[in-house]
Amino acid sequence: MTLKNTFKTAIIGLSTHKSRSVLTILGIVIGITAIMLVMALSQGATDLILAQIQGLGSQTIIVRAGAEPKGPSDFASIFTTSLKDREVEALRNPSLVRGVVSVAPNVIGSGTALYAGETKNASMLGTTPDILQALEIYPTHGVFFNDADVAGRASVAVLGYEVKKELFGESDAVGQTVKFADRNFKVIGVFGKVGQIGAFDIDNNIIIPATTANQYILGANHYTVIMVRVESESVVETAADDIRLTLRELHGITDPDKDDFFVATQADLAERVGTITGVLTALLISVAAISLIVGGIGIMNIMLVSVTERTREIGLRKAVGATTANILNQFLFESVILTSTGGVIGIALGAMLSLGMSFALTQFLEIDWGFSFPIAGALIGFGVAAFIGLVFGIYPARQASRKSPIEALRYE
Repeated sequence: MTLKNTFKTAIIGLSTHKSRSVLTILGIVIGITAIMLVMALSQGATDLILAQIQGLGSQTIIVRAGAEPKGPSDFASIFTTSLKDREVEALRNPSLVRGVVSVAPNVIGSGTALYAGETKNASMLGTTPDILQALEIYPTHGVFFNDADVAGRASVAVLGYEVKKELFGESDAVGQTVKFADRNFKVIGVFGKVGQIGAFDIDNNIIIPATTANQYILGANHYTVIMVRVESESVVETAADDIRLTLRELHGITDPDKDDFFVATQADLAERVGTITGVLTALLISVAAISLIVGGIGIMNIMLVSVTERTREIGLRKAVGATTANILNQFLFESVILTSTGGVIGIALGAMLSLGMSFALTQFLEIDWGFSFPIAGALIGFGVAAFIGLVFGIYPARQASRKSPIEALRYE
């Protein structure tokens, strides 16, 4: 019997028990769908995070206070006060940091902004005018505060798009006074819709001079993040090394493992994101793979039942000339067809659900969550489905092929 005839016979065998065949492949469909969803959403999340990181600009280097957290026990290190005015001035020195163009120290906080009875929970970003060059953003209305405002600890503010919209609606906010953290601030500028740039959600921020934030709101004298802008991408790594050496010299650190700061370039951040999302994706795929194993066991169980039910059919086929190999191939084909069909359905269903979830996330969360068809997920899913059909179909197929034709024909 040719493989073509064996394939046709397997199809006929499955079509005589349509309901059972559909229920059998359900476990495979669920498993492959889950894998497709995980891989598509993981890729979407990775692309979104990388887009935000790239929004910082490839020429921007991030310096954070505290040692780089490498585990839950290191989280408290980010609250250290290792970055102060002394460090900012040192990083501005071109003889210490080659290629430096601007240095923007930042502090962050949160509070409630009030205007004429309207309130808005907002994040606070205390910074300097150099932030404009680092983030490559500029107010659409009014102006940004200047170095004199920073030096004089002026009570001036630039509002993000959502803060302005919530407090002032469509009216012009420039020149008005907003109360934030029990202090009045004159609005001198407003940003258009910018969105998330790195760790900063500009739209929901009230941006004030760093000196004002430290003295009147936070009561501190240090910075959370320093953003260093260099003249070109080609000097980013060199400048990052200079920053590390400069800060170690200032802090008397000889062992890099004892750094009380950490420096990250866009490439570093992208690598970290890739590592984290890769680990999470592998973990979730492992969980989803359990349903494939369960589905494979279900297929083996159903195939064993099918072998028992079709004992007389097996005996009759052997009596008219079917060989052991023919019977083995028939039942093995049935198993592989079931799992492969489940794989194809799972891929299609997973792709449709992923597309729908990407659309929903974009609409309801107002973020640019793109959809990309996970080709690797589809290939892995289909390959695994066919492999499971082969592995879990071998035992039932062998049981069928080893039946004696005489005993099979006598079976009631």
